[in-house]
Amino acid sequence: MTIVEAQPTQAAPHLRSTTAELTELRESVLQGPGQAATDAQHAKGKLTARERMELLFDKGSYTEVEGFRRHRATGFGLENRRPYTDGVVTGWGLVHGRTVFAYAHDFRVFGGALGEAHAEKIHKLMDLAEAAGAPVVGLCDGAGARIQEGVTALAGYGGIFQRNVRNSGVIPQISVILGPCAGGAAYSPALTDFVFMVRGISQMFITGPDVVQAVTGEVITQDALGGADAHAATSGVAAFAYDDEENCLEDVRYLLSLLPANNRELPPQAATGDPADRRTEALLDLVPGDPNRSYDMHLVIEEIADNGEYFEVHEQWGTNIICALARLDGHVVGIVANQPAVTAGVLDIHASEKAARFVQTCDAFNIPLVTLVDVPGFLPGVDQEHGGIIRHGAKLLYAYCNATVPRVQLILRKAYGGAYIVMDSRSIGTDLSLAWPGNEIAVMGAEGAANVVFRRDIASADDPDEARVRLVKEYKSRLMHPYYAAERGLVDDVIDPAESRSRLIGALAMLRSKQVSLPSRKHGNQPQ
Repeated sequence: MTIVEAQPTQAAPHLRSTTAELTELRESVLQGPGQAATDAQHAKGKLTARERMELLFDKGSYTEVEGFRRHRATGFGLENRRPYTDGVVTGWGLVHGRTVFAYAHDFRVFGGALGEAHAEKIHKLMDLAEAAGAPVVGLCDGAGARIQEGVTALAGYGGIFQRNVRNSGVIPQISVILGPCAGGAAYSPALTDFVFMVRGISQMFITGPDVVQAVTGEVITQDALGGADAHAATSGVAAFAYDDEENCLEDVRYLLSLLPANNRELPPQAATGDPADRRTEALLDLVPGDPNRSYDMHLVIEEIADNGEYFEVHEQWGTNIICALARLDGHVVGIVANQPAVTAGVLDIHASEKAARFVQTCDAFNIPLVTLVDVPGFLPGVDQEHGGIIRHGAKLLYAYCNATVPRVQLILRKAYGGAYIVMDSRSIGTDLSLAWPGNEIAVMGAEGAANVVFRRDIASADDPDEARVRLVKEYKSRLMHPYYAAERGLVDDVIDPAESRSRLIGALAMLRSKQVSLPSRKHGNQPQ
């Protein structure tokens, strides 16, 4: 057999030179438009797109895609300005060891404005995330549609919106507003599951202050119109608001650690070291026996949750109800709780909308629901009625009735009227209803009920005040004692408050394999 020695080819030197060119070009892409543009971004108190990616992802895990992409538009001088990335950085990496996709507008390039190539990069990333079944995070810092590209830029937004909707309830979608987000661009964050904002640098609105002044005569600053606090406390658009980007992105990472990668998985379990059978003795003294006295429901959640830790959503908006993610025995749960410290914990328009959205999100991503009830009813008033409390309250009712995840209700104190039904009662499908001794489940408070039921008796009595006291006591003893609902199967058990944590954990463990088949339908027609 003849052995032929391999001869050197011309390919090796050529590959070495082209690889060196690739390395040089990639370094140029990473540097972006130059130090002056980076300094200008930092001068505004903002990080660059890649600095944000570094904070979001586990160190060394980020992989960029389409870094060499450039636009092909002409006219208005665009043919002479074709920077790499086209103003958006896209890729994937790990967050606490799990795959996450992200895109970040680069304000240094075209002000982060969206053009055709820019949009196509985001479309591709969202399609990859859908195929891989992993979350998408959008780091938004852009000047809206690229005007020089006309309708193709607008069509690019349409492609993003369509994917937002297609992936809704399929993979978690998170928007982080880290600069301007105006006009049509604001609708993509509105379609995602959670919106984060940073004070001082984030603004989001459909029409800016100049247009508002020209049309309505109202004078307002960008921050007052669409800043972080405006959307976190007034409009409810932002679920979270922060003072700096670092803390904001750290909490984005924390939120991702509580969510499943997609709707086919359960949320990740974690060992917390908090015993499942830990007694919650403090609850015996924390909640006043007098139904008219207030207390802070946050303290109840701290007693029940693993290590007292929870992650509240919409903390500044609709504050008469609390929505939070927490762990019980290491398993993620969604907690919906009335807040007696704010307007006595009544349900109103904002509270109903806030809780309905949260219930739907938890149900979409297989997060069991724990509902802590202490509610005197719906808030009365002309503003509430004319504002649509009927249809807004129906949103929460619809969300609970439609939820198929494990659901446990715990009635701490009072539960009156329609608000009792809406707060995940047995009659609308909660799996288990537990109550503390001293609970009051009724159509309304005893005083109001007695005034209606015994109106004539009170009016004709020699001493109406004495009669009212006596008849209120009679009504309570007959219809509002703690075991009335339990006797009728509307409460499954009356429990020692000190056993609240262990009983909730036990109930959720039993329900972990719950399966529900809904009727075949295209989709429901949710109240609007």
